[in-house]
Amino acid sequence: MDAQTLTALLRQVRDGRMDIPEAVGRLRRLPLEVLDCARLDHHRALRTGLPEAVFGEHKSVDQLVEILAALLRSDSVVLATRVDADKATAVRARLAGLTYHPAARILTGNDHYIPGGGATGTVVLVTAGTSDLPVAEEARITLRMFGHPVETVYDAGVAGIHRILAHSALLQQGRVIIVVAGMEGALPSVVAGMTGAPVIAVPTSVGYGAGAGGWSALLGMLNSCSPGLAVVNIDNGFGAACMAAAINRTA
Repeated sequence: MDAQTLTALLRQVRDGRMDIPEAVGRLRRLPLEVLDCARLDHHRALRTGLPEAVFGEHKSVDQLVEILAALLRSDSVVLATRVDADKATAVRARLAGLTYHPAARILTGNDHYIPGGGATGTVVLVTAGTSDLPVAEEARITLRMFGHPVETVYDAGVAGIHRILAHSALLQQGRVIIVVAGMEGALPSVVAGMTGAPVIAVPTSVGYGAGAGGWSALLGMLNSCSPGLAVVNIDNGFGAACMAAAINRTA
């Protein structure tokens, strides 16, 4: 439950459109719900502005079903990251109300709780190459579930610098920009030199040899000479989306 949902609930009680027992039932799970395999933090959106998300990798189908069923009963969006296609199929066979986004490897639900009016602007999401799309799509779907509008510029790496230069106007309009790149990781430095908006760089494990699973991109981004650029962990599209949402929200 986020602040917007809680405010609406309290207004319904005040106006006599919801009785106190029903309101107590809605609030009963705040701030914590203890399951067999997890402790769900229903209070997180109230504290941080971002709802709890589920890291699906390494969780079993049974664990995901238990956790996601509880979240579907809550007054919040449902977001499970790093869920492979086979696991998503098994979960959805046992649990209705979930959508799978294969490119992002994300399960979502409770779209009717996506907050509205909480963003100050648009997040621009850029990738260097098509191979970076899984990480970028993780960021895009996360931002959508958090209520932030996103514009995308995919496959605009420095090997053809004209591709990103053609989007200079869009980069200038973005409230915050996420740039996802593997290989040598040069694109975020270029973008940060084209706009005054904060740039969040996401190194990816795309590459080979001396790319070292994304370490070359990570170190290159950390050593950028462009101001206004911050770097998250390798392949961390979700973390970049959370940081962008924190910058882009109104309160």
